[in-house]
Amino acid sequence: MNIYAAGYDEAHTAILDLHTLHGKQLLWIGISVVIALVITHIDPHIFSSMSYIIYLVVLGLLVTVLFVGTVTKGGLSWINFGSFKFQPSEFAKFATALALAKYMSSLDLDYRQLRTKLIAWGLILLPAGIIILQHDTGSALVFASFLLPLYREGMSPRILIIGLVAVVLFVVTLLLGKYKLILVGVLAAIALFYLFVWLNKRTRRHYIWVTAVFAACTLFIFSVDFAFEKVLQPHQRDRIYVLLGKTDEKTNSTTGYNVNQSKIAIGSGGVFGKGFLKGTITKANFVPEQETDFIFCTVGEEWGFVGSTLLILAYIGLLFRLVTLAERQYSKFSRIYGYSVASILFLHLFINIGMALGLLPVIGIPLPFFSYGGSSLMAFTILLFIFLRQDQERTNPI
Repeated sequence: MNIYAAGYDEAHTAILDLHTLHGKQLLWIGISVVIALVITHIDPHIFSSMSYIIYLVVLGLLVTVLFVGTVTKGGLSWINFGSFKFQPSEFAKFATALALAKYMSSLDLDYRQLRTKLIAWGLILLPAGIIILQHDTGSALVFASFLLPLYREGMSPRILIIGLVAVVLFVVTLLLGKYKLILVGVLAAIALFYLFVWLNKRTRRHYIWVTAVFAACTLFIFSVDFAFEKVLQPHQRDRIYVLLGKTDEKTNSTTGYNVNQSKIAIGSGGVFGKGFLKGTITKANFVPEQETDFIFCTVGEEWGFVGSTLLILAYIGLLFRLVTLAERQYSKFSRIYGYSVASILFLHLFINIGMALGLLPVIGIPLPFFSYGGSSLMAFTILLFIFLRQDQERTNPI
C-alpha cells in the first residue's frame, strides 16, 4: 500500500500493473511467499549441514559482482539478468548468520582461545570487506549486528565498549579535528598519572595501561581521515557532514535535500496523518527514493504519528518474539542463528528509521519487509523463515 502511495500515478492506477514498482513488488511478495512455504517443508538439519557451502557460494557471488556487476546509485552491488537485477549483498547476511551459527555451535569450541575469536570475526569481516569494495558501506555496516549473538555466546563486553568508544572518537575527530582531540588525550593521560600519584597507585601496570590506551586512541584518530576519505563515497561524506552540522542541509541540495524533505513529510502528517493517497509531499515526489530507503516518510505523512508508532511497535513485537524464540531453542546453532536474525533486523530498523528522521546519516539500507526491492524482500524472507523452520523442530536439536 505504501509503495503504491509513494509512486502513485493516475495514469497507472492498477494494482497488478507490472510496469510499476508496486506491481513488481506484488510479484516479489508472491515469490517470497512460495520461498517461505518451501523452507517450512525442508528438513531443518539441511541448513546446518549446508551452512559453509551456502556461505562460500554467496562469497563467490560477492566477488563476481566486482568483475561483472553494474553501478547503481554509486554502488557496484548488482548483477543484471536481463531486466532483473540481483543484489548478492542482501543474501550475504543470512549466509553469514548460518556460517557463524555453525562455527560457534561446534561442540569442542573454546570461546577463550584467540584462534576461535579470529575465525568468528573472519567469517563476519570477509563478506563485509568485499561489500565495502563494492562501495556499499551501508550494507557492510549491517554486519556489525553480529556483535549481539557473539556477546550472547560469551564475548567479553569490553569489545562492545571498544566499539562504542571507536564510534565516539570517529565523530569527535570529525567535529574537533585530530590534533585538538590528541591534545585532549594528552591532558587526560597527564591527569590520570597525577591521579595515580594521589591514590598511591604508582605501579608500572597502571602507567603501561594508560600509555597503551592513549597510543591506541591516537592511532585510531589518525586513521579516521584515511577511512573517511578513502572508504566512504563523496555523497556519504557529505551526508555525515550534514548530520554533524558542518553543512547547511537546507542550502546544500545535493546532500541535505533528502533528509530535509523527509522530515517535512513526516512532520506534515501530524497525529493521524493525511490519509491514504492524500500525502501532498509524497504524491509530488519531493523525497527521492521514497519507495525504498525513505519509505517511512510515506507512513509518517499519510498515517501520521499514530500510524508510525503502530508500525514501530509491530517491529518491536517481532524483535521481542524472535529473541524469545531464540532463548527457548534446545540447539545452540538455532539459538545463535535466531539472535543473528533479530540483530540484523534491529540494525536495519534503527538505521533506516533514524536516517528518515534525520538522526543518522543517510547510508541507504531498506526497511525490512517494507521497502521496495526483490532482493531484499526475498533475503529477509529466507533469513526469517529458516529460523522459524528451526523453531518448529526445536525439540529435535540440530
